[in-house]
Amino acid sequence: MGDVTEKEMDNLTFKSDTVLSDVHIHCPNKRHLMVRLNAVGQPVFLSYFKLLWNTDDWASEKSGREATVEREHQYSSGDELCDKDRNNLKNERESNTEGLEALLDDDGDLEVVRRPQSTSDLEAEDLSRDRVYPVILMKGKEDAFEDEEECTCTDVVKIEHTMATPLEDVGKQVWRAAFLLADYVLFKRDVFRCCTVLELGGGTGITSIIMGTVANRVYCTDVGDDLLAMCEQNVALNKHLMEPGGGEIKVKELDWLKDEFCTDPEALFSWSEEEIADLHDHCTVIMAADVFYDDDLTDALFRTLYRITHNLKNSCTVFLAIEKRLNFTLRHMDITCEAYSHFRNTLNDLENLQDGKMKYNVEPIKPDFCQFLSYERIEQLELWKIIADQLT
Repeated sequence: MGDVTEKEMDNLTFKSDTVLSDVHIHCPNKRHLMVRLNAVGQPVFLSYFKLLWNTDDWASEKSGREATVEREHQYSSGDELCDKDRNNLKNERESNTEGLEALLDDDGDLEVVRRPQSTSDLEAEDLSRDRVYPVILMKGKEDAFEDEEECTCTDVVKIEHTMATPLEDVGKQVWRAAFLLADYVLFKRDVFRCCTVLELGGGTGITSIIMGTVANRVYCTDVGDDLLAMCEQNVALNKHLMEPGGGEIKVKELDWLKDEFCTDPEALFSWSEEEIADLHDHCTVIMAADVFYDDDLTDALFRTLYRITHNLKNSCTVFLAIEKRLNFTLRHMDITCEAYSHFRNTLNDLENLQDGKMKYNVEPIKPDFCQFLSYERIEQLELWKIIADQLT
């Protein structure tokens, strides 16, 4: 840790160019364990994301197609949480708001208790908003969370990640659109059962890990040895979730700015000729979540999509999850969604492409399916499906 003290770690500060995912802001009562510093000195945390139902029901066997379909009909659609007992959590939400009227003033406005500008440590302890206290995992302390129920269940995904990074390292964080796509995989798990899947920009690997519980093989791809090593570590942490169904996840490098797969045998996450052939012969699903934040990278991703789908033996379905982020720009002197607008324009260009080789049918997926992960499913989250058919 060098000169960084535990007290300093309790009060994390972020620079102006820091990008911070707000996934953890909505989990105020969760403790995060700082397990190490990565190669560039960023704190790496370990978080536990609980699936709101029992994974034993669907990961125990890959032949349970009829049972799976029957279970899916037992879930109600809509943006409602489902617990592991398949009970809708809507009633629980409503019960939590019963005392809301008592918080209203004479005009009907909600009275909000605000944090004072300055307060003593003793007063701070009485505030209802919890703070995140990173704890350094020391040698011999690997069992620090063994007493917590969620860490011993089979319905918890364990993910190592960073909390705040420069823009070039955002793949090391966990983003909300990845949860939306993971929810869809769980909701339509019978559709993905036994598939070969490619994820572009897999980041920490959380969506690939969820997909790996139902699919036959997942190629989780990104760039950067440090990020890919983190992803590989997360796959290893959750290997027990994939073993019952026999799913396999391969972490590989795939640079959208290059036209070829990395086959350098000296590279840590390179492709073998057999793996490339397997992808081309068997892949029927491609997915990407929250990777549309830079116009040049968006263009590169769509070029990669075209190149790969053109070389696939079979038709392919592409799932793209995105969060529409509003930003105030000096150029427009207004709140805009430039990255999202470019994504939509590029998506339209792909659908209107007429080259005599490929046909792409694009349609939105309404995000009202059942929710299996605890996060805020805001209206800015979108999911798109692209059917890629070869014409020749």
